[in-house]
Amino acid sequence: MVEDGPSLAGRLMSLAAMMTIKPTLMVGSYAPRLPWPWGLVDFAARIMRPPAGTVRATIGLPHCTAQLVRAAGVLPADGKRSVILYMHGGAFLTCGVNTHGRLVAALSKFADSPVLVVNYRMIPNHSVGTALDDCFDAYRWLRETGYEPDQIVLAGDSAGGYLSLALAERLLVEGLDGYEGESPAAVVTMSPLFEIDNEGRADHPNVRSDAMFPHKAFHALVELIEEAASKRVVDGEPEQIYEPLDHIEPGLPRTLIHVSGSEVLLSDARKAARLLAAAGVPVEIRIWPGQMHVFQLGAPAVSEATRSIRQIGEYIREATW
Repeated sequence: MVEDGPSLAGRLMSLAAMMTIKPTLMVGSYAPRLPWPWGLVDFAARIMRPPAGTVRATIGLPHCTAQLVRAAGVLPADGKRSVILYMHGGAFLTCGVNTHGRLVAALSKFADSPVLVVNYRMIPNHSVGTALDDCFDAYRWLRETGYEPDQIVLAGDSAGGYLSLALAERLLVEGLDGYEGESPAAVVTMSPLFEIDNEGRADHPNVRSDAMFPHKAFHALVELIEEAASKRVVDGEPEQIYEPLDHIEPGLPRTLIHVSGSEVLLSDARKAARLLAAAGVPVEIRIWPGQMHVFQLGAPAVSEATRSIRQIGEYIREATW
């Protein structure tokens, strides 16, 4: 489904990203191994206060922390109703619960559900496989709290889209703690990065229209991911790069994808939708023309961002009814 074109606020947000974030990423993509202070992004975002009435609590996981967020009026996470496991974006490099705090609070409001946001370990110090392990631990915590699979929705933006789909595939194949495979209620993604391999998107026409990512950014990201994987030994061998789109199978959760019609990751979104549909997995893709990558971060100033999060919330309520 194709949504309406961008409002003035949406256009201004894209312009701001093109003038600030894109040049910064351009510089970083030519020298990705320099000690860039990626952690400062989430630290600086602490100045953004959550909406009034938002309740937040820190949860300890085996190797990282998570934050349990619920908007005003949302009932506590008691294992009796729906819950969202959220994997934040940031190219596996940066961002966290602070950069995504207002988005997550809005999602909690519209879905009428608590949200557990995973502060997973990130590259270059840790591999993407390590991040997936942390998300798996967060899912286990929800199950031990009393939630059933059909009450849990896996959600994420950008790199969090990769983690959401990869976690769903892992749960389908391995299950939890040796038990048979299980499938959460749904997977919901915003501007998802579904592939590590950059070949499929390298020549996409949106390389010229993407407001945030320069052409070389994804090549640099692949280099960092491969280098981080080579440093982690799994069963005596360097960690293998996992590609979720190579492991699409029947039985995966119903999936919703929201993506900008102008961003490079439209390639990932469309490819995933085709593969999921071919496997018999119910999938819906909504394309928002003229928006920037993860434009939902612009809510409530950008009306389309709020409308997108509201649609996602309605989808989650329906999936966990």
